[in-house]
Amino acid sequence: MDLIRILAAIFLPPLGVFLQVGIGKDFWINIILTFFGYIPGIVHAIWVIAKK
Repeated sequence: MDLIRILAAIFLPPLGVFLQVGIGKDFWINIILTFFGYIPGIVHAIWVIAKK
């Protein structure tokens, strides 16, 4: 299942975070980071998925 989340995080970072933690502060942080730059959103999403 983590592989699916990581692939989702690469193509659409907020989706990867949503699949891991749902709608919470990490999700909204990732939305903001993805808005400011795609790469920061990917890095944050993979970090959230890896730490859980």
